Amino acid sequence: MDEPHKVLRDEEGALREDAYARAGVDISAGNAAVERYREITRGRRHPSQLGAIGGFSGLFALPGDPSRALVASTDGVGTKILIAAYLRRYDSVGADLVNHCVNDILVTSATPLFFLDYLAVGKLDPDVAGALVAGVENACREHDMALLGGETAEMPGMYEPEHFDLAGTIVGIVELERMPKPERIEPNDAIIGLPAVGLHTNGYSLARSLIPAHEWGDALLAAHPSYYREVRAIEEVAEVKAMAHITGGGLLENIPRTLPADRKAVLEQRRWKIPALMQELLDRGELSHEERYRTLNMGIGFTLVVSLADVAKVVAAVPEALVIGWIEARERDEPRIVIHPARPAQ
Repeated sequence: MDEPHKVLRDEEGALREDAYARAGVDISAGNAAVERYREITRGRRHPSQLGAIGGFSGLFALPGDPSRALVASTDGVGTKILIAAYLRRYDSVGADLVNHCVNDILVTSATPLFFLDYLAVGKLDPDVAGALVAGVENACREHDMALLGGETAEMPGMYEPEHFDLAGTIVGIVELERMPKPERIEPNDAIIGLPAVGLHTNGYSLARSLIPAHEWGDALLAAHPSYYREVRAIEEVAEVKAMAHITGGGLLENIPRTLPADRKAVLEQRRWKIPALMQELLDRGELSHEERYRTLNMGIGFTLVVSLADVAKVVAAVPEALVIGWIEARERDEPRIVIHPARPAQ
């Protein structure tokens, strides 16, 4: 698990390139880039900045109010937009963008305030642009969040006429006392998983290399849901000690980044179902254990850590919530996460 993402070995020990890298995405290069960003910014820190670069979102102390902070995140829809363009279905990816960003700030327990979108196109089609922004506005309305505006850029030569890119920035607010406190995580705490409905907005470069869009159009464009209401319901009945949005890097990378160094996560795949589209990708791509849990969400879109004693209340408040694993003490050289795959049916 500590080998670089692109360097894996088959059963005979021969080196091979992983499927996601063959599809054109190098997760290890992305991780190295984040480390470079940390180096670049290490020498300067704004006095109101809270936390460090590399989290799901960034925090900035609210001027004049030491009890609260602004929480911000920027993201895109990824190559899911190529499928939307191919199928000429533009009504959902705008909402995907907003929901992804909501989940990124939700890991701090933040409440969304406002959103800004960025649409870049090769040739501007007002009907397409309108459909995309309508999706953004609808999702903002669902979260009682303002869409302050954004930018539409027409860039012939940068994009093919029918292609576009869509990104956005979200700003929310959180009371610092409400934020999860990972230092309170103890062995035997439960890891709660909220089910995914598809790929959400990650793994599409791999999916496009394995599955033609016309075969699995509906499944490929399945919504990236917001988990805002489910998380708020859980927070009403339990202390949430940590949260993770399962995006790029999958379960293998996103859960560990929320845990203290002396704690590890143990998951059991048998505790949840893998969506049919994801199973199809596993079968067609012959993905290794590491590849599948680092490239795909594997059926879990969001995780929370709560005390074992609170599990019954959590499941009563959110019936779709699943106990997918637990926390153990971690020694220095142990992995940060262990995932036990489901056993084949006998």
